[in-house]
Amino acid sequence: MTATVALPTGRVSVTTAWEAPAGESRGVVAIAHGAGAGMDHPFLIGFAAALRQAGFTTVRFNFPYVEAGRRMPGPAAHAILTWRAVVESIRAEVPEARIWACGKSYGGRMASMAVAEGLEVDGLVYLGYPLHPPGKPEKSRADHLPAVRVPQLFIEGTNDPFVQPREQLEAAVASCQDARIVWIEGGGHSFEVKGQKRPADEVGASLAPLVAGFIAESAPGRSATG
Repeated sequence: MTATVALPTGRVSVTTAWEAPAGESRGVVAIAHGAGAGMDHPFLIGFAAALRQAGFTTVRFNFPYVEAGRRMPGPAAHAILTWRAVVESIRAEVPEARIWACGKSYGGRMASMAVAEGLEVDGLVYLGYPLHPPGKPEKSRADHLPAVRVPQLFIEGTNDPFVQPREQLEAAVASCQDARIVWIEGGGHSFEVKGQKRPADEVGASLAPLVAGFIAESAPGRSATG
């Protein structure tokens, strides 16, 4: 399937992968990739599969620069428009579904910017939020986070160079309206742990229970379809 994104330079189509759980769906988790890999990275495939086992419909998608065969992300505005288009396409298919926006690194940061600018979702999940470039904590990417009203979950590795010093991320999260952090001990930016050799799909899958628990806690008692 595809979603159509109306960019300033014209309309483009981006690939989406809709996959439903075996039973009744608890809602939809839209999943964006990081800057250096597309939606079919094994980490995201494993993560999405485990979410479906937990009862969620998953929608992975590419940003336009990946569709165009480029390695570097385009303007942030293009990614924000892509998030809007994907969420709109989900609502067109399942109007009553609860929708959570989730992204690996860059993909999550772009989701947060879209929501801060008015995109409506039920919550945000960051798989390694890139608070700043490695070694440059003065270049924080957190100014917009307090404007996000929906619950936010930051899943972060304690050894991730994008969030060192950790206290800086903790302060940013404390400034938010409804946010929490789950630290993965020893985890790097892709949650790799030194001395533990696990396939990327298994690493991704291991994070799904944290996301499922967050969703259950942040929206208890609400009905969901999708």
